[in-house]
Amino acid sequence: MTNQKLTDPTFHLSIGDSAPAIMALDQSGDAINWKDYRGKKVVLFFYNSDGTETCTKECINIRDGFQKLQKAGYDIIGCSPDSARKHMNFIGKHDLPYRLIVDANLETVKAYGIYGYKKFMGRESMAIHRTTFIIDEMGKIERIIRKVISARHTEQILAEED
Repeated sequence: MTNQKLTDPTFHLSIGDSAPAIMALDQSGDAINWKDYRGKKVVLFFYNSDGTETCTKECINIRDGFQKLQKAGYDIIGCSPDSARKHMNFIGKHDLPYRLIVDANLETVKAYGIYGYKKFMGRESMAIHRTTFIIDEMGKIERIIRKVISARHTEQILAEED
């Protein structure tokens, strides 16, 4: 990407690329390994923090659309840098039916190239750029949603499925 703004993350993945391998733990301490998802379609969505207004809205929207997403053949995985304990509390409070990756060291976020400078309320800092990757059964990136609309995210994911 040329003439990249300071606030842009290092987007380096494109449609058709192999999804970077995931070897992480979920909220329960169970391993998430990308090879376990071969032959499955996956929605991998990244957000900044459990409990913030926009992130909560996104996670609840995906929860509310979970059956539609499953019917379309998707496994759902969320990812943020929160701890397993914080994820467990968040899942319990909002009755989330999908796994959340514990990415405290930001390995997964950085592998997907969505960590970079972000401006919020006039202040610039390093943060996760809310992004969703739709990954096909062969582990290839089928779609990338960079402009996530939290309250309508399920709709965005399913938009090309109909």
